[in-house]
Amino acid sequence: MKRIIFISISFILLFHSCAKKDIEQSPNIIYILADDLGYSELGCYGQEKIETPNIDALAENGMRFTQHYAGAPVCAPSRCVLLTGKHSGHAQIRGNDEWASRGDVWNFEAMANDPNLEGQRPLKPGTVTIGSILQKAGYKTGIVGKWGLGAPLTEGIPNKQGFDFFYGYNCQRQAHTFFPVHLWKDTTKILLNNKLVPPQTKLSDDADLYNSDSYSDFWLTDYASELMQNEVINFITENKEQPFFMYYANPIPHNPLQAPKKWIDYYIEKFGDEKPYDGSRGYFPHRYPHACYAAMVSYMDEQVGEIVATLKELGLYENTLIIFSSDNGPTYSGGADSPWFDSAKPFKSERGWAKGSVNEGGIRVPMIAHWPGKIEPATESNLISAFYDVLPTLCELVNSEPPNNIDGISFLPTLLGKDNQKEHKFLYWEFPESGGQQAVRMGKWKGIRKNILKDSMQVQLYNLEDDIKEQINIAHKYPEIVKPIEGIFKKEHTPAEIERFNMPQLENK
Repeated sequence: MKRIIFISISFILLFHSCAKKDIEQSPNIIYILADDLGYSELGCYGQEKIETPNIDALAENGMRFTQHYAGAPVCAPSRCVLLTGKHSGHAQIRGNDEWASRGDVWNFEAMANDPNLEGQRPLKPGTVTIGSILQKAGYKTGIVGKWGLGAPLTEGIPNKQGFDFFYGYNCQRQAHTFFPVHLWKDTTKILLNNKLVPPQTKLSDDADLYNSDSYSDFWLTDYASELMQNEVINFITENKEQPFFMYYANPIPHNPLQAPKKWIDYYIEKFGDEKPYDGSRGYFPHRYPHACYAAMVSYMDEQVGEIVATLKELGLYENTLIIFSSDNGPTYSGGADSPWFDSAKPFKSERGWAKGSVNEGGIRVPMIAHWPGKIEPATESNLISAFYDVLPTLCELVNSEPPNNIDGISFLPTLLGKDNQKEHKFLYWEFPESGGQQAVRMGKWKGIRKNILKDSMQVQLYNLEDDIKEQINIAHKYPEIVKPIEGIFKKEHTPAEIERFNMPQLENK
């Protein structure tokens, strides 16, 4: 009897030892999401003015995707699609909703005093996210950066949506300055050593636009981007003994134009003198707008380099999957000059074609995947994929079953160089802002509806192989292509759970 008991206990100990070993060997995952970074604002995607050597190195030692798409053309819905694996016809959050029924939500002084005025519409309780899935798989989960999916006192905060740790902006509006008066650490408001300078603050009428001293109110003490980077490094260091998932929702290069002086000086020397931005297109003015925008991207690149160096120092580099992407295309406001940088090349970068639009410039984004020894270096994939594929990819990576009601397909076979990759028959988007829009990507074909809220249900059709900038509408030539796209528009749309995100014109069509 004693011998049998000994064997049974030994078996149990061996089982637990193997299980622990499996967890320890699970790859760490770092998903870095830039904010408003255009398809061509990295050197490895053809940028010629902004330098990004560290991110380029990820591509050189990993895989660069050429046909990867964001979840939506603006922040909050794109992030919802990413975290839930559902496209915007099924997702809870389908637009940027500042939840104005609560009060004066754009009053930054009021927000500083009352967290009930912060944040956006919340994800509902019990939402299955990448975070909650990885928690169950034994991962320590963290998000640093910009959330935008649930106000501070709601069930939508990161700590109730699958994340053990949160540091950064709960509210997208607060992220309109890199020198806020507070950030959040989990559920605690962290006061910063910054005076309140509300976004949209302009220079005084008698200010000299060409004198850098005139802009002193727009560079203060506690720089949020630096503070958040420190928290990312701390999270990696503190969790080096267990598998971790870090969702780094970096707010760069989203406006306003605020970057470290050393990088601005670098680009002033590179670009030369330029015309100041006076603040007339929102956010804060800046003496050197081109230099500052480039500085923001290069500073983010420097942050990526620091993360990689930390992984190497801690012996985690070989066992960490890093994915880098952007939440949507480049912006047109606040002193950003997307056409000057050709930010969405080869797509159009101008207003109406980039951020806020379901055209390629608004939703096709860079994606780089890096995992030493697992992903073949210097490879390129033209797999047509989207944000809602990330959740099932990470599920397969950690041997977790994905939810049944998602829209994504794992691209792990592509990452590992296997030939059993399943592919989408189509990708779908809907966006209840900017007039109301829908889009379908089906092979080489792209179907778009715009101005839906003005009863415009006409489908525009483009052949992306011949017309990458979507300039020639050929819908009248190919009714046999338009008809199935119209069927997808109808089939993939479901009424939104939040009334604000509904487009009445789509119901019963």
